[in-house]
Amino acid sequence: MPAVPGLTPDSSIAEAQRLMADAFNLARLDNAETDARLLLGHALQLDRSKLFSQANRLLTADEVARVSALAARRLKHEPVSRIIGRKEFWSLMLDVSPAVLDPRPDTETIVEAALAYIDTQGARDKPLRLLDIGTGSGALMLALLSELKSATGIATDISPDALAVARGNAGRLNLASRCDFILCNIADGVSGPFDLVVSNPPYIEHSVIATLDPEVRDYDPALALDGGHDGLDFYRAIAAEARRLLAPRGLLVVELGAGQEPAVRDLFTMAGLHVGDARADLGGIPRALSASSLPELAITTKKPLGKASGND
Repeated sequence: MPAVPGLTPDSSIAEAQRLMADAFNLARLDNAETDARLLLGHALQLDRSKLFSQANRLLTADEVARVSALAARRLKHEPVSRIIGRKEFWSLMLDVSPAVLDPRPDTETIVEAALAYIDTQGARDKPLRLLDIGTGSGALMLALLSELKSATGIATDISPDALAVARGNAGRLNLASRCDFILCNIADGVSGPFDLVVSNPPYIEHSVIATLDPEVRDYDPALALDGGHDGLDFYRAIAAEARRLLAPRGLLVVELGAGQEPAVRDLFTMAGLHVGDARADLGGIPRALSASSLPELAITTKKPLGKASGND
Protein backbone atom coordinates (compact mmCIF):
# COMPACT_ATOMS: atom_id res chain seq x y z
CA MET A 1 0.00 0.00 0.00
CA PRO A 2 1.45 3.44 -0.90
CA ALA A 3 2.37 5.80 1.94
CA VAL A 4 -0.10 8.38 0.60
CA PRO A 5 -3.10 6.69 -1.05
CA GLY A 6 -4.22 8.45 -4.21
CA LEU A 7 -1.00 10.42 -4.73
CA THR A 8 0.07 10.11 -8.39
CA PRO A 9 2.10 12.14 -10.89
CA ASP A 10 -1.08 13.85 -12.08
CA SER A 11 -1.85 15.15 -8.57
CA SER A 12 -1.60 18.88 -8.05
CA ILE A 13 0.41 20.40 -5.23
CA ALA A 14 -2.82 21.27 -3.41
CA GLU A 15 -4.11 17.71 -3.84
CA ALA A 16 -0.83 16.26 -2.62
CA GLN A 17 -0.99 18.35 0.54
CA ARG A 18 -4.59 17.27 1.19
CA LEU A 19 -3.82 13.61 0.58
CA MET A 20 -0.81 13.72 2.91
CA ALA A 21 -2.88 15.36 5.65
CA ASP A 22 -5.60 12.72 5.19
CA ALA A 23 -3.02 9.94 5.57
CA PHE A 24 -1.56 11.56 8.69
CA ASN A 25 -5.01 12.08 10.24
CA LEU A 26 -5.90 8.45 9.53
CA ALA A 27 -2.74 7.45 11.39
CA ARG A 28 -3.80 9.70 14.32
CA LEU A 29 -0.74 11.91 14.02
CA ASP A 30 -0.90 15.31 15.67
CA ASN A 31 -0.73 18.47 13.53
CA ALA A 32 -1.49 16.55 10.33
CA GLU A 33 -2.16 19.59 8.14
CA THR A 34 0.91 21.48 9.32
CA ASP A 35 3.13 18.42 8.97
CA ALA A 36 1.84 17.81 5.45
CA ARG A 37 2.63 21.36 4.41
CA LEU A 38 6.10 21.33 5.93
CA LEU A 39 7.07 17.99 4.42
CA LEU A 40 5.63 18.83 1.01
CA GLY A 41 7.50 22.13 1.00
CA HIS A 42 10.70 20.38 1.99
CA ALA A 43 10.32 17.73 -0.73
CA LEU A 44 9.62 20.33 -3.42
CA GLN A 45 11.96 23.01 -2.01
CA LEU A 46 9.08 25.49 -1.90
CA ASP A 47 8.23 27.86 0.93
CA ARG A 48 4.68 28.44 2.15
CA SER A 49 3.92 31.25 -0.31
CA LYS A 50 5.18 29.24 -3.29
CA LEU A 51 3.16 26.19 -2.27
CA PHE A 52 0.11 28.45 -2.43
CA SER A 53 1.02 30.22 -5.67
CA GLN A 54 1.82 26.90 -7.40
CA ALA A 55 -1.12 25.01 -5.88
CA ASN A 56 -2.44 23.88 -9.27
CA ARG A 57 0.87 22.65 -10.69
CA LEU A 58 0.99 18.90 -11.29
CA LEU A 59 3.70 16.82 -9.63
CA THR A 60 6.26 14.88 -11.60
CA ALA A 61 6.94 11.22 -10.93
CA ASP A 62 10.22 12.11 -9.22
CA GLU A 63 8.46 14.62 -6.97
CA VAL A 64 5.80 12.07 -6.04
CA ALA A 65 8.55 9.63 -5.06
CA ARG A 66 10.25 12.25 -2.86
CA VAL A 67 7.00 13.28 -1.20
CA SER A 68 6.00 9.65 -0.59
CA ALA A 69 9.37 8.84 0.98
CA LEU A 70 9.05 11.70 3.47
CA ALA A 71 5.44 10.83 4.26
CA ALA A 72 6.43 7.22 4.95
CA ARG A 73 8.96 8.41 7.51
CA ARG A 74 6.37 10.58 9.27
CA LEU A 75 3.91 7.67 9.32
CA LYS A 76 6.55 5.77 11.32
CA HIS A 77 6.28 8.59 13.90
CA GLU A 78 9.58 10.23 12.98
CA PRO A 79 9.19 13.90 13.98
CA VAL A 80 9.06 16.42 11.15
CA SER A 81 12.07 18.24 12.58
CA ARG A 82 14.10 15.03 12.31
CA ILE A 83 13.01 14.52 8.72
CA ILE A 84 13.82 18.04 7.55
CA GLY A 85 16.81 18.43 9.89
CA ARG A 86 15.87 21.68 11.55
CA LYS A 87 13.63 23.11 14.27
CA GLU A 88 12.68 26.64 15.30
CA PHE A 89 13.40 27.67 18.88
CA TRP A 90 13.00 31.19 20.25
CA SER A 91 12.66 32.43 16.64
CA LEU A 92 16.04 30.87 15.76
CA MET A 93 16.20 28.11 13.16
CA LEU A 94 18.43 25.34 14.54
CA ASP A 95 19.88 22.31 12.81
CA VAL A 96 19.10 19.05 14.61
CA SER A 97 20.51 15.54 14.27
CA PRO A 98 19.98 12.15 15.93
CA ALA A 99 22.60 13.22 18.49
CA VAL A 100 20.50 16.01 20.03
CA LEU A 101 17.16 16.44 21.74
CA ASP A 102 14.45 17.91 19.56
CA PRO A 103 14.07 21.51 20.89
CA ARG A 104 10.58 21.99 22.31
CA PRO A 105 8.46 25.08 23.04
CA ASP A 106 8.28 24.12 26.74
CA THR A 107 12.03 24.70 27.01
CA GLU A 108 11.56 28.34 26.00
CA THR A 109 10.23 28.77 29.55
CA ILE A 110 13.87 28.55 30.73
CA VAL A 111 14.82 31.47 28.49
CA GLU A 112 11.82 33.46 29.74
CA ALA A 113 12.72 32.86 33.40
CA ALA A 114 16.37 33.77 32.83
CA LEU A 115 15.56 36.99 30.99
CA ALA A 116 12.95 37.96 33.58
CA TYR A 117 15.64 37.77 36.27
CA ILE A 118 18.21 39.63 34.20
CA ASP A 119 15.70 42.40 33.56
CA THR A 120 15.11 42.83 37.32
CA GLN A 121 18.85 43.42 37.60
CA GLY A 122 18.91 45.88 34.70
CA ALA A 123 21.65 43.71 33.21
CA ARG A 124 20.60 43.11 29.59
CA ASP A 125 23.51 45.15 28.24
CA LYS A 126 26.14 43.99 30.75
CA PRO A 127 28.98 41.57 29.87
CA LEU A 128 27.34 38.61 31.58
CA ARG A 129 28.97 35.19 31.70
CA LEU A 130 26.65 32.27 30.91
CA LEU A 131 26.87 28.49 31.29
CA ASP A 132 24.60 25.95 29.58
CA ILE A 133 24.96 22.43 31.02
CA GLY A 134 24.09 19.69 28.55
CA THR A 135 23.63 22.05 25.62
CA GLY A 136 22.51 19.56 22.95
CA SER A 137 21.68 21.60 19.86
CA GLY A 138 22.75 24.77 21.68
CA ALA A 139 19.15 25.98 21.88
CA LEU A 140 19.26 27.58 25.34
CA MET A 141 22.68 29.17 25.00
CA LEU A 142 22.06 30.56 21.52
CA ALA A 143 18.64 31.93 22.45
CA LEU A 144 20.17 33.75 25.42
CA LEU A 145 23.11 35.10 23.44
CA SER A 146 20.71 36.38 20.79
CA GLU A 147 18.97 38.45 23.48
CA LEU A 148 22.01 39.44 25.59
CA LYS A 149 24.23 41.22 23.10
CA SER A 150 27.21 41.71 25.45
CA ALA A 151 27.15 38.26 27.06
CA THR A 152 29.55 35.38 26.47
CA GLY A 153 29.09 31.75 27.34
CA ILE A 154 30.35 28.22 27.80
CA ALA A 155 28.20 25.29 26.68
CA THR A 156 28.99 21.74 27.83
CA ASP A 157 27.88 18.33 26.69
CA ILE A 158 29.05 14.75 27.16
CA SER A 159 28.38 13.97 23.49
CA PRO A 160 30.93 15.10 20.87
CA ASP A 161 28.29 14.70 18.16
CA ALA A 162 25.91 16.99 20.02
CA LEU A 163 28.63 19.60 20.45
CA ALA A 164 29.30 19.47 16.72
CA VAL A 165 25.65 20.33 16.07
CA ALA A 166 25.72 23.16 18.63
CA ARG A 167 28.93 24.61 17.17
CA GLY A 168 27.41 24.47 13.70
CA ASN A 169 24.31 26.31 14.88
CA ALA A 170 26.40 28.95 16.63
CA GLY A 171 28.43 29.53 13.49
CA ARG A 172 25.39 29.78 11.25
CA LEU A 173 23.77 32.28 13.63
CA ASN A 174 26.98 34.36 13.89
CA LEU A 175 27.27 33.65 17.62
CA ALA A 176 30.32 31.37 17.62
CA SER A 177 32.72 34.12 18.69
CA ARG A 178 30.81 34.55 21.94
CA CYS A 179 30.61 30.93 23.08
CA ASP A 180 33.00 28.06 23.80
CA PHE A 181 31.78 24.47 23.54
CA ILE A 182 33.38 22.01 25.97
CA LEU A 183 33.19 18.22 26.02
CA CYS A 184 32.69 17.18 29.65
CA ASN A 185 30.24 15.72 32.14
CA ILE A 186 28.07 18.46 33.72
CA ALA A 187 30.75 21.14 34.31
CA ASP A 188 33.89 19.11 35.03
CA GLY A 189 36.92 21.34 34.57
CA VAL A 190 34.81 24.44 33.94
CA SER A 191 35.72 27.42 36.09
CA GLY A 192 33.16 29.88 37.41
CA PRO A 193 31.82 32.21 38.36
CA PHE A 194 28.83 32.59 36.04
CA ASP A 195 26.07 35.17 36.18
CA LEU A 196 23.60 32.68 34.76
CA VAL A 197 23.61 28.88 34.65
CA VAL A 198 20.90 27.09 32.67
CA SER A 199 20.21 23.46 31.94
CA ASN A 200 17.64 21.18 30.37
CA PRO A 201 19.02 17.96 31.85
CA PRO A 202 17.88 14.38 31.21
CA TYR A 203 15.00 13.88 33.64
CA ILE A 204 12.96 10.87 32.52
CA GLU A 205 12.93 7.91 34.90
CA HIS A 206 14.82 5.04 33.29
CA SER A 207 11.91 2.62 33.63
CA VAL A 208 9.52 5.05 31.94
CA ILE A 209 11.49 5.61 28.72
CA ALA A 210 10.07 2.50 27.02
CA THR A 211 6.52 3.85 27.54
CA LEU A 212 7.10 7.26 25.92
CA ASP A 213 5.50 8.33 22.67
CA PRO A 214 7.41 6.86 19.71
CA GLU A 215 8.37 10.36 18.51
CA VAL A 216 10.42 10.68 21.70
CA ARG A 217 11.32 7.09 22.55
CA ASP A 218 12.54 6.13 19.09
CA TYR A 219 14.13 9.37 17.89
CA ASP A 220 15.44 11.43 20.82
CA PRO A 221 18.88 10.26 22.02
CA ALA A 222 18.77 8.17 25.20
CA LEU A 223 21.59 10.27 26.66
CA ALA A 224 19.31 13.30 26.59
CA LEU A 225 16.36 11.50 28.20
CA ASP A 226 17.60 9.09 30.88
CA GLY A 227 17.67 10.73 34.31
CA GLY A 228 18.38 7.53 36.22
CA HIS A 229 16.12 5.38 38.36
CA ASP A 230 14.13 8.33 39.73
CA GLY A 231 14.84 10.91 37.04
CA LEU A 232 16.87 13.08 39.43
CA ASP A 233 20.48 12.02 38.81
CA PHE A 234 21.43 15.14 36.87
CA TYR A 235 19.69 17.50 39.29
CA ARG A 236 21.82 16.00 42.06
CA ALA A 237 24.96 16.56 40.02
CA ILE A 238 24.01 20.13 39.17
CA ALA A 239 23.12 20.89 42.80
CA ALA A 240 26.55 19.66 43.91
CA GLU A 241 28.27 22.08 41.49
CA ALA A 242 25.94 25.07 41.71
CA ARG A 243 27.55 27.08 44.50
CA ARG A 244 30.98 26.66 42.91
CA LEU A 245 29.70 27.85 39.55
CA LEU A 246 27.43 30.73 40.52
CA ALA A 247 28.61 34.31 40.92
CA PRO A 248 27.40 36.03 44.13
CA ARG A 249 24.41 37.48 42.27
CA GLY A 250 24.13 34.63 39.79
CA LEU A 251 21.07 32.56 39.02
CA LEU A 252 20.57 28.89 38.17
CA VAL A 253 17.54 27.93 36.03
CA VAL A 254 16.73 24.31 35.19
CA GLU A 255 13.94 22.64 33.26
CA LEU A 256 11.65 20.32 35.22
CA GLY A 257 9.69 17.27 34.23
CA ALA A 258 6.02 17.15 35.18
CA GLY A 259 5.65 16.63 38.93
CA GLN A 260 9.35 17.06 39.72
CA GLU A 261 9.27 20.51 41.33
CA PRO A 262 9.08 19.36 44.99
CA ALA A 263 11.93 16.86 44.67
CA VAL A 264 14.23 19.23 42.77
CA ARG A 265 13.39 22.07 45.16
CA ASP A 266 14.46 19.85 48.08
CA LEU A 267 17.71 18.87 46.34
CA PHE A 268 18.65 22.49 45.68
CA THR A 269 17.68 23.59 49.19
CA MET A 270 19.80 20.84 50.74
CA ALA A 271 22.70 22.07 48.59
CA GLY A 272 22.43 25.49 50.27
CA LEU A 273 20.61 27.26 47.46
CA HIS A 274 17.63 29.58 47.82
CA VAL A 275 14.87 28.43 45.48
CA GLY A 276 12.31 30.73 43.89
CA ASP A 277 8.92 30.04 42.35
CA ALA A 278 8.76 27.71 39.37
CA ARG A 279 7.66 29.30 36.12
CA ALA A 280 4.88 27.41 34.34
CA ASP A 281 4.90 26.55 30.65
CA LEU A 282 1.98 27.28 28.31
CA GLY A 283 0.29 24.10 29.53
CA GLY A 284 0.38 25.28 33.15
CA ILE A 285 3.03 22.75 34.21
CA PRO A 286 5.84 24.08 36.50
CA ARG A 287 8.70 23.96 34.01
CA ALA A 288 11.53 26.33 34.99
CA LEU A 289 12.92 26.34 38.53
CA SER A 290 15.25 29.15 39.59
CA ALA A 291 17.73 29.10 42.47
CA SER A 292 20.52 31.31 43.76
CA SER A 293 23.03 31.59 46.56
CA LEU A 294 21.35 34.73 47.92
CA PRO A 295 17.78 34.64 49.25
CA GLU A 296 16.78 38.00 47.80
CA LEU A 297 17.61 36.76 44.30
CA ALA A 298 15.27 33.77 44.42
CA ILE A 299 12.68 35.84 42.64
CA THR A 300 9.30 35.00 41.20
CA THR A 301 9.63 34.48 37.45
CA LYS A 302 6.05 33.68 36.53
CA LYS A 303 5.12 36.60 34.30
CA PRO A 304 5.14 35.59 30.59
CA LEU A 305 7.40 37.55 28.24
CA GLY A 306 5.15 36.86 25.27
CA LYS A 307 7.89 35.43 23.06
CA ALA A 308 7.42 31.96 21.64
CA SER A 309 8.64 30.22 18.56
CA GLY A 310 6.38 29.36 15.70
CA ASN A 311 6.49 25.63 15.16
CA ASP A 312 4.48 25.32 12.00
